[in-house]
Amino acid sequence: MALTPSTMIPLGTNMPAFTLPDAEGKTVSSTDYAGKPLLVMFICNHCPFVKHIADALTAFANQTMPKGLGIVAINSNDFTSYPEDSPEKMREEIALRGYPFAYLVDEDQSIAKAFDAACTPDFFLFDQEGKLAYRGQFDGSRPGNDEPVNGKDLMEAVDKVLTGEKPSEDQTPSIGCNIKWK
Repeated sequence: MALTPSTMIPLGTNMPAFTLPDAEGKTVSSTDYAGKPLLVMFICNHCPFVKHIADALTAFANQTMPKGLGIVAINSNDFTSYPEDSPEKMREEIALRGYPFAYLVDEDQSIAKAFDAACTPDFFLFDQEGKLAYRGQFDGSRPGNDEPVNGKDLMEAVDKVLTGEKPSEDQTPSIGCNIKWK
């Protein structure tokens, strides 16, 4: 299992625009979230790092979305080479995990490239003005370590953004599997 860190693009970067189908084929766009904070998560179905936090992602979303946070997950893996990341398998993952957020298909990988996403999971939190406020880890938990899966790092950043404050600039990169490029 290769460990790939987030690229840690500069804070304040404008959110790249996106329009993608979800796992059911419904179109979701960044403009759907205009004027509200948005968390963009690059995840997939088969990565052990994502599996490790998948249930916590559901709990995190159920806690933060009612407070005004928009959340989308994007799967940019090459599902031709990794069929476990296909839209059909994404629908199964949504049902299994109870994801309350849109789970989008980036088949041509252009959106992952626009965000400079590198790994799964990779988190990008944008403020109400579409400026990057946080990019980093969910928390310090990894498969095989004894750290709790609690979303502590991301939750602290979200709490700040939801109150109009800036999160600390001391942010730890996410670590996970590399995006499976074509």
